[in-house]
Amino acid sequence: MKKILFPTDFSEVSTNAFVHALEFAKIVQGELVLLHTFQLPIYDNQFFPENYAVIYDSLELAQFDMFKEELPKLRAIAEERHLDKIKMSHRLMDGDLLHNIKKSIKEDNIDFVIMGTSGATGWEAFFVGTNTESVISGIEVPMLCVPAEAKFKKIEIIGFTTRFRNKDKNALKMVLNIAKKTKAKVKCLYVKTSDSDVSKDTVANWEAEFINEPIDFYVINSDAVKETILDFIMYKEVDVLTMLTYKRGFFEGIFNPSLTKKVVTNIEVPILAIHID
Repeated sequence: MKKILFPTDFSEVSTNAFVHALEFAKIVQGELVLLHTFQLPIYDNQFFPENYAVIYDSLELAQFDMFKEELPKLRAIAEERHLDKIKMSHRLMDGDLLHNIKKSIKEDNIDFVIMGTSGATGWEAFFVGTNTESVISGIEVPMLCVPAEAKFKKIEIIGFTTRFRNKDKNALKMVLNIAKKTKAKVKCLYVKTSDSDVSKDTVANWEAEFINEPIDFYVINSDAVKETILDFIMYKEVDVLTMLTYKRGFFEGIFNPSLTKKVVTNIEVPILAIHID
């Protein structure tokens, strides 16, 4: 059974992402590990010699009480969606978010991470200097990132960006397996720039290898990679976009203020980030 780590701060953004986590767990027949992290303030104990421990104990207790209060709300959401049979366990950890996610991945044998992201558009916060971006760069298991405005809907089209490298194939096979379980179609995109080194034969070989799979291949000539991907998401009605993280800087720059507000605010789909060595 697949194990899915769901970091949450119990915000509206996280609650929305929790619905995606439940539905994804249903697709992959997985279980959820709910993780809430918090950081205690740093006190200089020379100024608090007597009540130093009391301060920390009270702060930890407050976090634990809040944790207990919020969990029934998530279980109620699962019941409403008739997904209350999905197994859920819980972790409450003090310390840095990324450190705790890595620790949980190792100790709980996590296969996927699902996390909400927020911001003015969702996309801007996701790609520039957020917890989510740092987690993407810091872990090696696939991560589904859910923008604040991305309400769950049945997955019918999964986008997959590639540069037709051999090491991309395992990720594509994983995505195809997910697509078959939800009866979705995979639309594979390669943005061919003026300095592209991918030959027509390479593309043809991929098409031949995956000819019996529910997948369509698209090669679009353009040097405007970011804008082309955005257009592809919109015009192909992509429900989830898969991106491979072999080029870390690509995530930091894919969406920027030069893109029109209309384009950015109308594209709010989850991103499945898959690490490639």
